[in-house]
Amino acid sequence: MPSRALPALCAALLLCAPAGRAYASSASPPSVAQVVVADQASRRVLVLEWSEELTRSQQTQEPVLVWSWTADRASDLADLHPEWSWTGPDEAKSRTLDGRRYLLTTASGGLAAVVDTATGRSRWAADLGRDVNPHSIELLPDGNVAVAASAGGWVRLYAASQGSRATAHATFRLAGAHGVSWDERTGLLWVLGDDELTGLRVGGAPDEPTLSAVRTAPLPGRGGHDLAPALGAPGRFWVSSLTGLWQYDPAADGFTAVRLAEPADERDVKSIGDDPGTGRLLTVRPDHRSPCDWCTSVIRLHRPEGARTLRGAQLYKARWWPAAAAPLPDE
Repeated sequence: MPSRALPALCAALLLCAPAGRAYASSASPPSVAQVVVADQASRRVLVLEWSEELTRSQQTQEPVLVWSWTADRASDLADLHPEWSWTGPDEAKSRTLDGRRYLLTTASGGLAAVVDTATGRSRWAADLGRDVNPHSIELLPDGNVAVAASAGGWVRLYAASQGSRATAHATFRLAGAHGVSWDERTGLLWVLGDDELTGLRVGGAPDEPTLSAVRTAPLPGRGGHDLAPALGAPGRFWVSSLTGLWQYDPAADGFTAVRLAEPADERDVKSIGDDPGTGRLLTVRPDHRSPCDWCTSVIRLHRPEGARTLRGAQLYKARWWPAAAAPLPDE
């Protein structure tokens, strides 16, 4: 990214935090929403917030930057050559393990990482290769890490519990692998490909894991893309594709179409998720404009409708950043 783009983005976000650090602040307003985004313009993962009290009267509001991280400034990842492996960050999500919050992130250039948000250092990371296009990542209760790679056509479960650079893994072949999500209730690792949603049973020991398919559901639309837990309906999943949005219920083994106020918002969605407290949906879909045809600068909100715009950003995904997780560090 040209260096001139970063100051513009920071100005648009009102604040610009150093990598792995957070801004000290006074007490938060009584109703504040936080989201995490993968921004390909600044090559950063950004945690943003805005006042939810404005959502019903104001359709657009620029978020404020709370925390950021980039592999480009992570000294512990220098051996993984982030100058190319961190190209095109395309996933960012929050998970907790043993009382600590982790950022889970991948990049099209090949990097996959689990980052401790309190220190900015990686618990586990790997360069999976620039030709496989890592697209999503999940952290399992035993500390192992699953990664879906769309161009690679696989989901791998890495024995990350064995060390920060552990590479031993089990592989499940899946055409167009885009999404991966752990279901604590059933003990299944759900994975999304071009045409199907599959539940995988994890076996073996943590240092030698295995994967085996136990459930498969054909998608109602082509080009599966995002898979995320439906937090307001535990056990169910949000599923997006090129042609539509659905909620999948494993118990009923069925998909229910998700209808939004604007039908265009239901197609080609790169990420979707719900705020369990309010039920509000958050989606990201590309604007199909240069210089990044698959990106956008707009976070779309639904039920009620709204938007948050980050001028100069090239967002690929955005997800709610749950307040219940361990807090970010103060500066």
